[in-house]
Amino acid sequence: MIALKRVYERPAAADGTRILVERLWPRGLDKAHAEVDEWLKEIAPSTALRQWFAHDPAKWAEFQTRYRAELAQKPELLEQLGQKAKSRKITLVFAARDELHNSALVLKQALEKV
Repeated sequence: MIALKRVYERPAAADGTRILVERLWPRGLDKAHAEVDEWLKEIAPSTALRQWFAHDPAKWAEFQTRYRAELAQKPELLEQLGQKAKSRKITLVFAARDELHNSALVLKQALEKV
């Protein structure tokens, strides 16, 4: 099972394995308080894509297409994460304020197809 949660929300036992899927460490957050089990920055969107998107909902459709193309170039990471999700609950934690337009949502959808 795969869940999504903002990294700024309080961690819970029900989260299972918490995996941060951001290229940069979230601003203003102490690593001890984040309670992240793994930081998988390699699976996050490239710096160029992240900067282009800039969390602009008007670019959402194109961002999804571009990020899926980047993910297609990382099949081993997708497989590794997909296997974790099949064996236990994982929570993809992300920093974006917008819970409807963020890379973790696209990643979750891609993992559900693995």
